[in-house]
Amino acid sequence: MSPPGTSLSATSRPSTPAKPARLNDYIGLSHPPRAQKSCIVKPLSIQVEHGPDGAVPGFLHLPPSSSATPATKTAAILLSGAGGGIVGPSSIYLSLADKLASLKQPVPALRLDYRYPARNKYCVSDVQAAMKELEDSYSITKFVLVGWSFGGAPVFTVGGQDQRVVGCATVASQTAETEGIRALAPRPLLLLHGTGDRTLSPACSERLYSMYGAKGERALKLFDGDDHALTRNSLEAEQLIGGFILKCAGLDFQTGADGLAERLVDDDVKTELMVKGGDLRRNESVE
Repeated sequence: MSPPGTSLSATSRPSTPAKPARLNDYIGLSHPPRAQKSCIVKPLSIQVEHGPDGAVPGFLHLPPSSSATPATKTAAILLSGAGGGIVGPSSIYLSLADKLASLKQPVPALRLDYRYPARNKYCVSDVQAAMKELEDSYSITKFVLVGWSFGGAPVFTVGGQDQRVVGCATVASQTAETEGIRALAPRPLLLLHGTGDRTLSPACSERLYSMYGAKGERALKLFDGDDHALTRNSLEAEQLIGGFILKCAGLDFQTGADGLAERLVDDDVKTELMVKGGDLRRNESVE
């Protein structure tokens, strides 16, 4: 097997899939299998002005009632890899979004697909359109961006140029098209990677850690022997990302810590859900 690389960005036309995903492609993926709290999940078809095909699907997790309105004007936007998708590595996003929206101090979370996965300029437009939708419809003014694999490219491109982004986190990020990370500091950064990743080398996250510089709060966590989707340590990774989001939102991490510890996706179904959620299309892999 060839050694792990540094990029999953598309380098030729046409990008795949030839036809963007639709909300109907993701029926049954609103909540994790072991969901315990009834947060509201709104399927969204977000209009995008730039590029072909005018809408990108996503699932917005909101507090379960008006009595649990968000204590913050911050939301998390969760982005998958080179195949798009809406459940994340090891189904972390499907679980984490439910938890964040169900906390005593809830944080809205949007699981966002791409119109044209692995084409960063279009994916960046998708993220920008999602931010506009959340600001216009829900008065959200700050965003924490989280990306897996190729998802590091739109995360750092948008994060580097938009001050509404208050923090960025990635799992097994590529380094291609991530120069925006140089403009992120002093806003906080969290990098997670498995040392056994055979898709994108852990050296990618080490490189990003260096590119960010020393003028802000940065953290790099390497999981010994784990793979591209952190299948062995997915719950710990989910808790680290959740705690990071709470901190970026200015909320008490200790208050929300218990709510992040529940296992809402069993190990034997998390890869199956990635397939259903589109996260293993194109060149993406759990390896």
